[in-house]
Amino acid sequence: MQDIPFISSGYRFMVTEAPTMKMREVKGELLPATDREGRPAFVVMLFAKPRQVEGRRPGKGEEIKVTLAADPGEGFDEGTYVELIDPVLNTWQTTGEDGRITGSGLWFKALGLKPAGSGAAQRAA
Repeated sequence: MQDIPFISSGYRFMVTEAPTMKMREVKGELLPATDREGRPAFVVMLFAKPRQVEGRRPGKGEEIKVTLAADPGEGFDEGTYVELIDPVLNTWQTTGEDGRITGSGLWFKALGLKPAGSGAAQRAA
């Protein structure tokens, strides 16, 4: 399954590593990763924590890597709270030479980032 939309409003996202160009290794050489149209992709590391719900115990968070379809620009340094623009989930699976599944999981993708809240970047205290 590809590009499964999800609602991210139930989470707060804080940048833990600023966005960088996504790289892939080909024959020992690092090259920029591109989409099907040849545009470079970017990645950002975020800490995703569920928003507090009254009457419930606070949820634990998790660090996730998100692939971005475009350069998000300046202002997304470590500690900045952000929102994902059009986030989707994708599945991945690897198989061994014998055809058996050796790994599987989810990966996150979004068109971009925007500062959380009223438009001004919010920083962790």
